[in-house]
Amino acid sequence: MTGRERRKDILNRINGAEHPLPAAKLAGFYGVSRQVIVQDIALIRAEGHDIISTNRGYMINEPALRERVLKVRHTDEELYDELCTIVDLGGTVVNVSINHRVYGHIEAELDVSSRKKAAEFIDDIKSGKSSPLKNITSDYHYHLITAESEEILDLIEKSLKEKGYLVE
Repeated sequence: MTGRERRKDILNRINGAEHPLPAAKLAGFYGVSRQVIVQDIALIRAEGHDIISTNRGYMINEPALRERVLKVRHTDEELYDELCTIVDLGGTVVNVSINHRVYGHIEAELDVSSRKKAAEFIDDIKSGKSSPLKNITSDYHYHLITAESEEILDLIEKSLKEKGYLVE
C-alpha cells in the first residue's frame, strides 16, 4: 500500500468512525509507527480536510452530508421551480441522471446549491445550445440530492411530492 492509498484509507476510516480514532490504533491497521500516522494526518489536513485531534484520537470536523436519489418528472417550464424547491429547503442538486432504454444510464453533474446557480443553469439551457437531459426520457429523471440531515431530505421529498414532481 502506498502512502497516498494509506492516507485515503485513513480519511475513510475517520469519516466512518462513530468515535475518535487514536493514532496508535490507526498505526496498527497499517503496520506503521504512530509517527507515520501523525505525518499522514498532517498531509491530509494540507489537502483541506478538517481533521481535529482530541485526547481520544482523530475525528473529522466536517458536516456529514446525507444523500438521497429522487425520481422526478416535470416540464421544462417547471425546471427552475423544482431546483429552487430543493435549494430553498437546504439541499444541493448534485447531479441529474436518466435510464435510457438504448443508451443506458446517463449522468451529468449539476452542483446546484443556490437560486443563483439554478438561474445560471436555466440561462445555459435557454441559450439553446442544449436541452435538459430529461427530455429524452419523457421528462422522467433522477437527482442525487445532498443535505445536512435526513429531516431536510424528508422536507425536500415532501415538497416535491406536494408539487407533483416526485415519481413514486
